[in-house]
Amino acid sequence: MNIEKTLSVQKREGCGKGPSGRLRAQKLIPGVFYTSDGNNISVQAPVLPLEKMYEEMGRTTVFNLEIEDNGKKTVHPVLIWQVQYHPYKKVFTHIDFYGVDLNKPVTVEVPVEFVGVSRGVKQGGVLETYRESVRLTSKPLDMPKKITVDVTDLGINDTIGVADLKLPENVKAAYDQNYAIVSVLTKSEDAPVEEEGAAGGEATTAAE
Repeated sequence: MNIEKTLSVQKREGCGKGPSGRLRAQKLIPGVFYTSDGNNISVQAPVLPLEKMYEEMGRTTVFNLEIEDNGKKTVHPVLIWQVQYHPYKKVFTHIDFYGVDLNKPVTVEVPVEFVGVSRGVKQGGVLETYRESVRLTSKPLDMPKKITVDVTDLGINDTIGVADLKLPENVKAAYDQNYAIVSVLTKSEDAPVEEEGAAGGEATTAAE
């Protein structure tokens, strides 16, 4: 499997709030590239290509990070590790890239998508989702972008746990105990009925 996408960035020299603020004013996002051997390089990424890459790749798909440093370019396979957003604007303020060795496994939080209408809900139960993502381990190029969980066959009081997930070949769930992903519960007369489905959302931060 080849890496198809490349994001071009530049090495940056200044750190701190002042230089970072000036970069953002120029539509450049400050970030850090953490290499697979433990080093780190401060970089700056153009806003629009970065937003497009994040939309396509999320934080589970490997792409190439091309770093320009005084006319010299180096290319590294990376994952987007953490992002920081503006407090009230939906824009990046900082980003961390994590360099990967394509032959060594990584552990990543992968989103869960719930599909289908469960048998138990049709019988009057309530679908309760407990996780929006699960930690998976695989080699970087084997990592799925998301895990789809079909709840159609779930009856009342049935549960799907992390150990029950159908995962791609060479991908394993990372967990100590078999925690619940989704259940169908008996409707409580005292509790309001929630709409079926999992709440979406994302909140990730990184230190600048």
